[in-house]
Amino acid sequence: SVCSNQRSVRERVPPLLTDLYQFTMAYAYWRAGRHQEPAVFEMFFRDNPFGGGFSLFAGLNDCLLFLRSFPVFVDTDVQFLRSVLPPNTDPAFFDFLRGLDCSAVTIRSLPEGSVVFARVPLMEVEGPLAVVQLLETSLLCLVNYASLVCSNAARFRLAAGHQRRLLEMGLRRAQGPDGGLTASRYTHIGGFDLTSNVQAGFLFGIPVAGTIAHSYVTSFNSLEEVWPQVTPSQWPHVSIDIISLTKGWLRRVCELMGAEPGKIREGELAAFVSYAIAYPQNFLPVIDSYSVGCSGLLNFCAVALALCELGYKPVGVRLDSGDLCRQSIEVRRVFRLCSEQFSVSTFNSLIIVGTNNISEESMAELNKKENEINVIGVGTHLVTCTKQPSLGCVYKLVEVRGRPRMKISEDPQKSTVAGRKTVYRLLDHTHPALLAGCTLTCYPLGGDNSSVSVTPAQVTCLRKEVFLEGQVTEPLCSAAETRAKVQSSLQTLHPRHKRLQEPDSYTVALSEKLRNLVTELQKDSNSDSNFLLAN
Repeated sequence: SVCSNQRSVRERVPPLLTDLYQFTMAYAYWRAGRHQEPAVFEMFFRDNPFGGGFSLFAGLNDCLLFLRSFPVFVDTDVQFLRSVLPPNTDPAFFDFLRGLDCSAVTIRSLPEGSVVFARVPLMEVEGPLAVVQLLETSLLCLVNYASLVCSNAARFRLAAGHQRRLLEMGLRRAQGPDGGLTASRYTHIGGFDLTSNVQAGFLFGIPVAGTIAHSYVTSFNSLEEVWPQVTPSQWPHVSIDIISLTKGWLRRVCELMGAEPGKIREGELAAFVSYAIAYPQNFLPVIDSYSVGCSGLLNFCAVALALCELGYKPVGVRLDSGDLCRQSIEVRRVFRLCSEQFSVSTFNSLIIVGTNNISEESMAELNKKENEINVIGVGTHLVTCTKQPSLGCVYKLVEVRGRPRMKISEDPQKSTVAGRKTVYRLLDHTHPALLAGCTLTCYPLGGDNSSVSVTPAQVTCLRKEVFLEGQVTEPLCSAAETRAKVQSSLQTLHPRHKRLQEPDSYTVALSEKLRNLVTELQKDSNSDSNFLLAN
């Protein structure tokens, strides 16, 4: 809900969660009497992540919730700032901080969940100079990781295809509690179906999943530890000796498979029976604690057949080691055999979950091989974004007092594009022709200053005003709604840009007017470089 999200953002991003230099700059602006000057910053990233052809923009909703309650400096905040800022800081500055709000801030942004590309301004932040400066770190913190992990999830989804369900299970490997919670939300938005994170389910309405781990299985030694050994069935006033029933099915399964009963782990069978008693409608154990073929699969089938006899429907199994593809094919073969031999149709709908340190590469490889896996669980490589640790979003000043500003660096990659901008996406004839366009002259970023002529079939203005005078002006979307937007946005992207390896680059270009402005500012900068010496 919006209320729980608002509370979550307020707790996760208090006013002091920023860099100290934001306060020192705000003070210097205030001391110089410049703090109320109208200014515009914009947020962008310089390279598409993971060597891919696109990113997804995420974190906007959190930014808007943060802005709506910013900053509310309380006494303890001010006292701490007094202790860390230089002792000659004017005490009146702290009164200024207490009175700050975002009532004069305007945000124009691309839609959350949309496909975006390097150097495209994602968000434009306009307002009093000191205020919009103070917003920098917090907004970057809310967008950088959210967009990165959302994009990573989308790549996993592309690698997996759309037939399998994907389970995010990275909380224990995430960079701290907030990293884990953020990952669960934005991997769901990026294309994952389920999460193991209960708090994420509570806050964001993401479906949660999970049953038992290896520790539960290995904690049992014998069937004597199973309690109660007599359990009620779905039929009223009938109790069943679950141990005897399971043993009977185990003998039949062993005969069917030609298995050696001496290799079956009694403790594993006890764990399965015990869990089945606790959750007869949610029976999905991990079956590789010892040996899948010699013990785990046989024990599962025995307990699952007992549940079916009692009128329940087991769910399936989880594989967590070894060759998942090969094992899944064998497991499915045994399920079909049991279904045919014992006339138990439920075995035809059992699912197989695969979890074994899945990376993007292993996901793509798995998708190429024959296998019977229905659900894939991903943890470490998903939430930690092991292929790239940061999106590298930056927040740069582009206008003060109505005058364009530009960072001109010795490193061309670090130069900025001056001035306030409008962001358009030009679509060609391969997309639905909703608006016939005229021929435009564009200058691709990072090129050799040569122009290209484009005649788009459709022109879309991407940026909207989403925050004005302290109020959110666009409806806030749920995780499920933003997730749908992601899939819709990805469908508009040509497959050549979605390739996981060596994708084609989507051209980001300047209009002729904007290119002329940049050229003029660069010339002015060069001509002004010796001003002091010349005068």
